[in-house]
Amino acid sequence: MDYDVLIIGAGPAGYVAAIRAGQVGLKTAIVEKQYIGGMCLNWGCIPTKAILESAKRFQKAKNVSEFGIDGVDTDKLTFNWSKVKSRSKRITRKLTAGVNFLLKKNGIEAITGIAKIGMDNSVLVDDKRITARHIIIATGSKPKPMSDSFSNAPVVEMVNLFDVEDFPENIVVTGNHISSVEMAQFFKLIGKNVTLVTNSDYFLHGLDTFLIEHITKKIASDKIDLITDVYPQKYTDGELIFNDKKVKCDLIVNCNSRKAIIPESETLLELTERGFIKTDDNFQTNINGVYVIGDAGGKSFLAHMASAQGIHVVNAIKGIKAHFDYSTYPINMYTTPEIAQIGLTEKQIKTEGYDYKVSEFPLSANGKALIENNTEGFIRLLSDKKYGQVLGVQIVAENATDMIAEAGAYLKVEATVYDVANTIHAHPTVSEIFFEAGFDAMDKAIHK
Repeated sequence: MDYDVLIIGAGPAGYVAAIRAGQVGLKTAIVEKQYIGGMCLNWGCIPTKAILESAKRFQKAKNVSEFGIDGVDTDKLTFNWSKVKSRSKRITRKLTAGVNFLLKKNGIEAITGIAKIGMDNSVLVDDKRITARHIIIATGSKPKPMSDSFSNAPVVEMVNLFDVEDFPENIVVTGNHISSVEMAQFFKLIGKNVTLVTNSDYFLHGLDTFLIEHITKKIASDKIDLITDVYPQKYTDGELIFNDKKVKCDLIVNCNSRKAIIPESETLLELTERGFIKTDDNFQTNINGVYVIGDAGGKSFLAHMASAQGIHVVNAIKGIKAHFDYSTYPINMYTTPEIAQIGLTEKQIKTEGYDYKVSEFPLSANGKALIENNTEGFIRLLSDKKYGQVLGVQIVAENATDMIAEAGAYLKVEATVYDVANTIHAHPTVSEIFFEAGFDAMDKAIHK
């Protein structure tokens, strides 16, 4: 065999698996057809969060007088998309260079080309056949294309978003999931007229209903027009046409549900009903020794989940068997304010038959949030009444996506509300809302 492990795709699933494989002494190669870092580092997670941060700061700059800062003519503030893109690209270059360095450091051979899975533990890259004891598919996914009836419409795919020189006034974002909400809010923050169109009834599938209702109200308060459970029929004369509605549209940003990128294979890969590569609980496909991690398997579309799956598979190859627990991985939204969730939703708790309690604490009663003028939000702690075990946590706050990691630690060790209440948090910090929620669950919140 040429390698112990050969990985197809160098996104957060593939490159993390490769680095880990190299660290544990496996001879490893990774095949990437275009960009080290994949979608996440090059036009997805990192670049979009970078431009979102610029948009958020653009809005905050309009309110600097509240902090006693005079002399800023907010009427003259403009959003320089060219500079925003340049900053995003600098961040991307730095991170991808870091990944390349780590691959080399850990002895990973990076191969450029398009991989096809062959027979008998082999992969064909162009005309070269490479053998490996274990093959890991980490090819990712991409948004489903708009239907043919929109061939005349001004559609931009996320991969091409950074090629756009300037944005028009009326923008329509299509999609059901987190990225569609983030992009809709981005365009609103920079002053565009925005419509968010979802083409199914599972808007933000996986989030707690309470959070979905909160987000829906937030979208309305931001004056983003939300059209759910419908797909536009056609585009004509600068408008999207629905059954009984017309929407002005100068640009469509495609954030539709994702479709797996499936490599060619001489042995047919078994697919799920949704068109993703089917695997067992250990991420192995119907082909012995061939695994799938990340988006291509359709079990999650989060970069950190993809990376965790990669480490899990490499551990399994080394003989370390473990159960992959999806409940302890956070779902993050980089909106304004941020939204994060971990553990069971209220619906799941009811289905499992728990006698449970919901404890909440608002940011409006938190000193640090008041200092920063970031009082929109709350923590919502779901716990078992009998033992006090923490079952789920939901946070809406400026830095919710960072704060949720604390909740992850509680869930990982099966902590109780008593543990949460007795964890000392520095004052003043926004994270004090954890112990407030803990006290609220076991007795009464201190500052409520």
